[in-house]
Amino acid sequence: MIGLLDFRSSDEIAVDAIKHAVKALRKRHLLEEGAHAPAFIAISRPFLSQGSEWKEKAENLELELQQCYKAQSRLSEQLVVEVAECRTSKALVQEKEAVVTNLQNEVTQAREECSQLKEILEEKTKALDLVVSENQALRAQLEELTLKAKNAEAENKMLIDRWMLQKMQDAERLNEVNALYEELKDRLKSSSIEQLARQQVDGVVRQSEAGAEYFVESSVPTALKYKINAHEGGCGSVLFEHNSNRLVSGGQDQTIKIWDTNSGALSRTLHGCIGSVLDLTITHDNKAVIAASSSSNLYVWDVGSGRVRHTLTGHVDKVCAVDVSKISGRHAVSAAYDRTIKLWDLQKGYCTNTIIFPSNCNALCFSMDGQTICSGHVDGNLRLWDIQTGRLLSEVAAHSQAVTSICPSRSGNIVLTSGRDNLHNLFDMRTLEVCGTFRANGNRVASNWSRSCISADDNHVVAGSVDGSIYIWSRVGADIVSTLREHSAPVLACSWSELGKPLASADKNGNLCIWT
Repeated sequence: MIGLLDFRSSDEIAVDAIKHAVKALRKRHLLEEGAHAPAFIAISRPFLSQGSEWKEKAENLELELQQCYKAQSRLSEQLVVEVAECRTSKALVQEKEAVVTNLQNEVTQAREECSQLKEILEEKTKALDLVVSENQALRAQLEELTLKAKNAEAENKMLIDRWMLQKMQDAERLNEVNALYEELKDRLKSSSIEQLARQQVDGVVRQSEAGAEYFVESSVPTALKYKINAHEGGCGSVLFEHNSNRLVSGGQDQTIKIWDTNSGALSRTLHGCIGSVLDLTITHDNKAVIAASSSSNLYVWDVGSGRVRHTLTGHVDKVCAVDVSKISGRHAVSAAYDRTIKLWDLQKGYCTNTIIFPSNCNALCFSMDGQTICSGHVDGNLRLWDIQTGRLLSEVAAHSQAVTSICPSRSGNIVLTSGRDNLHNLFDMRTLEVCGTFRANGNRVASNWSRSCISADDNHVVAGSVDGSIYIWSRVGADIVSTLREHSAPVLACSWSELGKPLASADKNGNLCIWT
């Protein structure tokens, strides 16, 4: 406002100066007219001698008067321009004053918002202090719980060590009992005395759901009972339910079928598998079937309802082998072409441990105590693993080419392996030493997942061939006791019922043969 007053005062001074200059010019003009009046009078006199001089003076005075008028005109124009500029400046000043007023209002509003933000900041600071104090309290609780967890972990490790020691002692006792059983078996040649000896040795008589399970002598099959077109595209896996005549088969048509071998009738079909079925296993209570699939998944069915209970995911390539623990229906193990073995909890449906190895695994099985896994690999090696730690316990070169099958005996002391070198070897599980080799000139293994088997009494070995034949060897003499010919395609899998008969086989065309 002071600048505006100063600006107005300078305008008034300029106007007054201009007015004063105009007055001065007018006064000068009047004075000049008064001063020149005698000259004009003299000019009017008829003095010829002074006429030119006075005329010249008059012209000069007129010229000066014209210049004065021009100067007055320029000053008037300058005055008009100055007045216009003054008005423009006045309008600009008014706009600036409005802007200043708006800025003052914004500053006032910003101060109010700043004060509100300060109040909010104080509240947030108090809340942050409260959260920090709570966090410190929680950290103290976490440290306390961590200490308790470490103590519990140490105590748990100690208990596990004690438990493992107890298991080792139990295993030693079991080995002693098995050794006693083998000694009695060698001494007692009579079948009735041999059966009595098996019942007398503590821990050798195995238990079924209904009670004690007695050893049944397996009869060598000689005749075809049924031939069933079971699966389209081929059947790669068959096995009998425990202590039952019911047969389970899986094929490339993505179905699992359960058959009554007494009548040859289909009892149930399990759907839900995506991909070809490459291997099967059944829990010890016959309540669940587990299938290994080419879709990288495993599927667990409830046999009673026929519904899929779990889909086990985790492998990234086809799953070619699966087995379930002999002592618990809760744990299963699988192998895939992603070079991993996975241990599964079937109650919760997730993986509990993963073992990584350098060569793909084609077959595997649990040991009788459920603590180790025996696996057969593409490099021809047989490996034993600790399922708790994933540590490799032992390794042996079983075949010169890929291992295609692993089948444990009912006693669990020996395991049958088959390989692409067309050999079938028996290994002692305790030492991994070969205790029998079986071969035949016409017997050729059909695929990387051709499954052979041992009879229920552990006295015979069965394997299929690429020409459709089935060879049966005597375990004692390693000689061929029977050759069954009915299949027109390569035989992919064999399974012998735990009841001693019948024998089942499956081929690449999807046909099942039941032999008695």
